[in-house]
Amino acid sequence: MSGFRRWLALALRFSYKGVDDVSRKYVVVDLETTGNTHDRGDKIIQISAVVVENLKIISQYTTFVNPGVPIPPFIEELTGIHDGMVATAPAFKDIAVDINELLIDSIFVAHNVPFDLGFLQGELNEAGFHNFSFESVDTVELSKILLPEAPSYKLSELSEMLGFDHENPHQADSDALVTAELLLMLIEKARKLPLVTLEKLTHMAFQLKSDIGSLFQSILTDKRKSIENLPDDLEVYRGIAMKKKIIPEAKSYELHVDYPSNTDEKIGLLTGKMNGYKPRQGQIEMMDTVYAALNEDKHAVIEAGTGIGKSLAYLLPSLYFAFEHKQPVIISTYTIQMQDQLLNNEMERLSKIVPFPFRATILKGRSNYLNMLKFEQSLNDNEGHYDSVLTKMQLLVWLVFTDTGDMDELNFSSGGHVYKQRIKHDGWFFQQEKDPWYSRDFYMHARKLASNADIVITNHSMLLIDTETEVNVLPEYQYVIIDEAHHFERAARKCFGKKIEYNSLKFWIGRLGTLDKKLLFSRLEKMIESKGLSPSIHSFELDKAIIHLDEEIDDLFMLLSKIVSKNHRKKSQKSLKQQIRITENTRSESKWNPLAMCAERVFDYHRQICKGLEERLTSIKQHEKKPTESEQAFLEEANSFVKGWLQIGEKIKQLILSPSDQEVIWLEGDVRALPNSIGIFSQPKSPGDLLAESFFANKNSVVFTSATLTVNNSFNFFLSELGLKRDQLLEKIIASPFDYRKIAKLMIPSDLPEIRGASHDEYIEAIAGHLIAIADATEGRMLVLFTSYDMLSKTYNLMKDTGALDDFVMLAQGITAGSRSRLTKSFQQFNKAILFGTSSFWEGVDIPGKDLSCLVIVRLPFSPPDEPITEAIYEDIKKSGKNPFSVHSLPEAVIRFKQGFGRLIRGETDRGVVIVLDRRIDTATYGRAFLRSIPDVPVVRGPLKEIISTIEKWL
Repeated sequence: MSGFRRWLALALRFSYKGVDDVSRKYVVVDLETTGNTHDRGDKIIQISAVVVENLKIISQYTTFVNPGVPIPPFIEELTGIHDGMVATAPAFKDIAVDINELLIDSIFVAHNVPFDLGFLQGELNEAGFHNFSFESVDTVELSKILLPEAPSYKLSELSEMLGFDHENPHQADSDALVTAELLLMLIEKARKLPLVTLEKLTHMAFQLKSDIGSLFQSILTDKRKSIENLPDDLEVYRGIAMKKKIIPEAKSYELHVDYPSNTDEKIGLLTGKMNGYKPRQGQIEMMDTVYAALNEDKHAVIEAGTGIGKSLAYLLPSLYFAFEHKQPVIISTYTIQMQDQLLNNEMERLSKIVPFPFRATILKGRSNYLNMLKFEQSLNDNEGHYDSVLTKMQLLVWLVFTDTGDMDELNFSSGGHVYKQRIKHDGWFFQQEKDPWYSRDFYMHARKLASNADIVITNHSMLLIDTETEVNVLPEYQYVIIDEAHHFERAARKCFGKKIEYNSLKFWIGRLGTLDKKLLFSRLEKMIESKGLSPSIHSFELDKAIIHLDEEIDDLFMLLSKIVSKNHRKKSQKSLKQQIRITENTRSESKWNPLAMCAERVFDYHRQICKGLEERLTSIKQHEKKPTESEQAFLEEANSFVKGWLQIGEKIKQLILSPSDQEVIWLEGDVRALPNSIGIFSQPKSPGDLLAESFFANKNSVVFTSATLTVNNSFNFFLSELGLKRDQLLEKIIASPFDYRKIAKLMIPSDLPEIRGASHDEYIEAIAGHLIAIADATEGRMLVLFTSYDMLSKTYNLMKDTGALDDFVMLAQGITAGSRSRLTKSFQQFNKAILFGTSSFWEGVDIPGKDLSCLVIVRLPFSPPDEPITEAIYEDIKKSGKNPFSVHSLPEAVIRFKQGFGRLIRGETDRGVVIVLDRRIDTATYGRAFLRSIPDVPVVRGPLKEIISTIEKWL
């Protein structure tokens, strides 16, 4: 069961008996329109209104509406509504009387009230109905509060998660009915919240955008009429309702078990307890390799092809080993989603399979957890900032259900993430026992669970940070499985690297504020004055330092902006995003001197502010009068700020004033947004050296696994990147069980120009022409992978401008709004869709089945040689007398190519074609390296017409 579904199931357990008083009439409305803006001439094409009274759906009114204008192809594809369906429908003015009467004396409900109500008011105005106002309830807003863990608040995705029957998403009748069901479910959830939670929610709800305050007030009034019975696992502590924390007793297992030694035993164990389990020889091989590595204290690298079932293949032997040897095994993944999947899905399955009890938990960095003292005191703030209010309400509801206090479980708005910085856990300024919430502290609870666990699930970043810090967060361990291991080198670079960015620095100064801003510094000064303390650095002196620092930071980043602008003009580069490596030669140039002097001033002012803040905190801590809880919460927040503030000074020193020759340092910025886009970054030249010293040498067994670790069936590149030696190392390549020759084809058109033989614009025109023809043949369902955003945007715009694909939905990373997961889900909703992606779309995108039947790789994914990290790596390789292309560039591109190729076939019933538009895979001698590193698939070569004919027959 997923975290969200588990949370939802728990939500229905509260016992509450009362008389319904939420009996007003609600009218739940959904519109389909020709576009997003009524003021620009867009019109309604369908309206549906569901009437809810006494918390029951009593009627539904639905009609098509003749908009008087053609329905755009995109809207037709989205809704399924075409011009013929509205041709004989009434105009809106003909139904306006009915709509107006329906809405009178009702509460207007919609999933995104500003859109539906705004559009409807515009149409009613035009029809002559001007004097109206409605109370409204926005089910998006209400869902955010009462379903704070929901990964998405789109109606179609909410209805899928909640199990509603949603037959025709994006048609008004179906959408309105589902919104009405959602409203009733949310009201029921609100009624079952503890009284203290509902009281706090009601108090804050009147600051929201829709009239949820009135709804909560009526529920609260009704709830106070009866005695509340809370479940046994819930408590109210200091006026906040939350789950009780249960620490399991220390492990004392006396049961003896042996790892199943042969294939038949493993298959018998799995088929006996897992419905529909299909034995896979590769999975059994991987289990044995993992167990051997752990049992023999060896490191291992395992490439497991798609369909092996590698999660189960490493978790089962890890559990047996941990149980037998009373040693925890750490499982590290790259993504939060994978961590949750392992704990909530895989470990739950394994609990029904293995013949012994075990404990598994997730442990993350301290700042992921909620600090209850800071949160409690923030509830007393009278701030009216919308995102902060909404986030506080989400947290109050979430606390009733969360076992972990891990704020990654929540779906925060961008403004909510800002508030999260205030309430995150960051250790203790005072003795931790003085924290009134210490006995309920989520971070300490997580650590206790981890110290008692057989399997601890964490992420690469946490694992790497734990090797760097003196205070270890993870329990002492010697055995670790690193899944998604192809990310580990990149995660190490990022973890060991540093950055300072203009916007981030301005944000920190904004949080600190000057004396007149009534922010952190001003509040600290008032506390100093109230206690009669006299710091050595006077408040006015510190105030001036903050003002001067702010000015010097502006000057520093203006100087850096000039470097970015000059580099852009000098190289006549088309790309607006610039990366400029800062080398010893750069720093020796005279133009660097003013910048270095400015950085010195920034560092000095920063150090003065640090000294002043630290002195104030220390003097308050040592003061004889005990701080109030409100003061204590503020001081914890201030101490958290100072910890982060100290790191800024260190970064300025390491990146500009005293850089290391073991670091690659570069400047990055977009010439369209200077200085806001400027940042200075560093990463180690060789993270493998750091890992060899601080990580591998101290562990008995580290097992790396991924679907993409080899090049030409060799781990050489991966091992060299991480600094791993072959001594005491197990290596295993396990091919995918899928028969790729039957389910996939690789196609290489021969009539495209060579990359080096055509101009950039000519090449993009040729690519666009081929993609249009391919899209017609495949009827969309096509993912197109680019290696640069510039080429992606130009190709997308050119294809859009031709008008040849007007009946297709074209979604593009960086152009179409939304995250990677949002774009992927949108792509799956349409039959004739094309998704353009770069960077992150080469991996981690999972589109199974018929939704994706064509994958296009536009260019072989070589890193640009002038990227700072790549440039530095090349220099070091050349110094050693080797060829940078063959040693680094080619193997890196092959691994990336394998990741892209892997997007097509995700399950054994998938079927499709991969089209490579880069002829170098055929014409260059190194092209064979790409072909040898992917599964054995039929390769079709020829002009586009022949390719198209083959595609049409194949699909």
